[in-house]
Amino acid sequence: MSSAIARLFGPAILSASILCVAMPAVAQDSVDEARLRKIEAEVRALQRKVFPGGDARFFEPEIAPAEQSQANPAPTSTAVTDILVRLDAIEAQLQRLTARSEENSNAIAELDTRVVALEPKPEPAPAQTESAPQVTATEAASAPSPAPNQTLAATPASAAPTTAKPAPAKPAQAQTSPATSQPAGPSPERIAAVQQIAKPQTEDAGDDEYSYGFRLWNAGFFPEAQQQLSLFVEKYPGHSRISYGRNLLGRAYLDDGKPSEAAPWFLRNYQTDKQGARAGDSLLFLAESMIALNDTKRACIALAEFSETYPALAAGRLLDQYEADRKKVTCN
Repeated sequence: MSSAIARLFGPAILSASILCVAMPAVAQDSVDEARLRKIEAEVRALQRKVFPGGDARFFEPEIAPAEQSQANPAPTSTAVTDILVRLDAIEAQLQRLTARSEENSNAIAELDTRVVALEPKPEPAPAQTESAPQVTATEAASAPSPAPNQTLAATPASAAPTTAKPAPAKPAQAQTSPATSQPAGPSPERIAAVQQIAKPQTEDAGDDEYSYGFRLWNAGFFPEAQQQLSLFVEKYPGHSRISYGRNLLGRAYLDDGKPSEAAPWFLRNYQTDKQGARAGDSLLFLAESMIALNDTKRACIALAEFSETYPALAAGRLLDQYEADRKKVTCN
């Protein structure tokens, strides 16, 4: 009986035992295969994150090229490509700027060369001799002087003083007024004193001429200063110190006791450039010239226009001079 049962159930039991042994192995293989596929998918996802736009040399694309071109076209450039393009553009701009800078430098150098060639060379200081023109009281009385204007609105017909080029002395008049006659030329002592005043020698010839005239005026040599400053004004009308030169020329006449010859220079300096460095000074000195000539009307006009045009000077640098001039006249 037992042998029959063994013959009947033996193969079944053997198959079941084999099946029981094989089933765990098959289940284990399925689990490993699923894990392996999951790892491969994660690696591909990591590759796509680290290597965007990578090709088939690194990993197999999940989407075919044809489908990719239709559904999600690949980018035409990368960040590295954009950086290289921008660097190329910056280098090209630097090259253009460098070329333009060199062109500008060459143009400036050529302009400097032309300006130096056009600038007049400094002239030696004029020597003061006994034949140097000097205005005497007799000549000043006989020389015609421009009449002051009724208002300050119009430029005088001849702004330059008539004594800028002194007329030759008249012997007949000199004989009729011996009390007022003076020597024909400066004394040797005066010539020596004038020669002691050095004339600057710099690269700016115009500034040298003006500075020399200022030194003569500051030393009290008013006729010599008048001659020197007249030379500066005529020779350098566009110089940066022209406003100073015209104003100082008027002061050289005014300080020399010649207000009628000083007034045209003050008026000319004011009307030529009202924003000039010494235009306000000239307008105030014009009032002083009119006061010296006993022309109260024109003096009041000049003072009123000075306070209206240059309120900052009237309340600042020229306040004392302005107040002193106002006390000299009575204006309506």
